[in-house]
Amino acid sequence: MIDSTSPTPTRLTARALLVGDRIDTAGLERPDTLSQAPLAFRAGAGGMVALFRFGAAVMIGLSPLEEEDLLAQLKSRIAGPRARADDETAALVIAPDGDEPVEAGGPIHIKNLSPERFLVIADALAKSVALGRDEREVNRVFDVIEPFARELAESGRPPFSRRAMLQLIGQALIAQHRVSGRVAVEEKPDVLWDRPDLERLYARLEDEYELKERAGALKRKLEVIVETAHALTDIIDANRATRLEATVVILIVVEVIVSLTQIVLAWRGR
Repeated sequence: MIDSTSPTPTRLTARALLVGDRIDTAGLERPDTLSQAPLAFRAGAGGMVALFRFGAAVMIGLSPLEEEDLLAQLKSRIAGPRARADDETAALVIAPDGDEPVEAGGPIHIKNLSPERFLVIADALAKSVALGRDEREVNRVFDVIEPFARELAESGRPPFSRRAMLQLIGQALIAQHRVSGRVAVEEKPDVLWDRPDLERLYARLEDEYELKERAGALKRKLEVIVETAHALTDIIDANRATRLEATVVILIVVEVIVSLTQIVLAWRGR
């Protein structure tokens, strides 16, 4: 059992796992539920768990076996499971008589591990691990676009098909939807409405994990990807239209030649 009232600082580890694209939390409510959005409850001998619908699970105070058991129970409720879950950990120091600083690259100091403080920490960790996934996926899209854009600059010809361009746009839109829709990085956790005194702790966590800065950089990259893909798609469409026009002109010329040939043959046959 976690003792958050002991005068001696207690050290714990909070762990966030991004297990899939979405977790279906409907029907998982329990008598010891701490929160509905996100769904949070007590688990194990004295730990707590928060489940976020965008696919993140944050656990604290659970043994490795208890974590495995929890994830096994959630397996059937995970949409788009990941072969290897993204992971983010944070060291916590519970010191009732101290302040609540968040040291850069160091542990998070809290006065106690109340459910409200757990929800604030869980929110920041879940957003950070989700941003990490989206940053990697967007960078992969950049890795695809960059060589083709370079080839276009060097040769003046579009490097691949319109379908491939539309697939890139689709990947960018999916990541954009995750950041602005599901994860909602810029929104504060609901618990702060009832506990405004925890605003300072959340602000420190937000700064430590650079949530706003990372979300802003991600959105700018997504805008560049979409604009680049649209530009290349327009070029491909223009080339297609040019080819179509050339084909029409050739057909007209052929038709004129055939018509003239028929006229000459008919004139000679008289």
